[in-house]
Amino acid sequence: MAADARAILDQVVHVGGADRRFGELTAADAATHAAALREMTGWGPTARVGSFARAWDELARTMTETGAATAADLDPAALVGLAPKLWAVAPG
Repeated sequence: MAADARAILDQVVHVGGADRRFGELTAADAATHAAALREMTGWGPTARVGSFARAWDELARTMTETGAATAADLDPAALVGLAPKLWAVAPG
């Protein structure tokens, strides 16, 4: 596995009220996090949260469609492509 993908999987993210390794997240975790982010979306500065909610929905959908039990089971290229949109790694 590429070093970039390994670094993403090892990244600690706060999901569902707890800090967890990104690679341990399930599609249900991603969908729940997307729903929580959607609830925070509003006007002004919080409007930007909507794009993160959509990215977490995309992660949940990708995991479901590919049968990935956890994020670690995703194709490394897909993982590297999704991670910046999720803020699992710093954008840029």
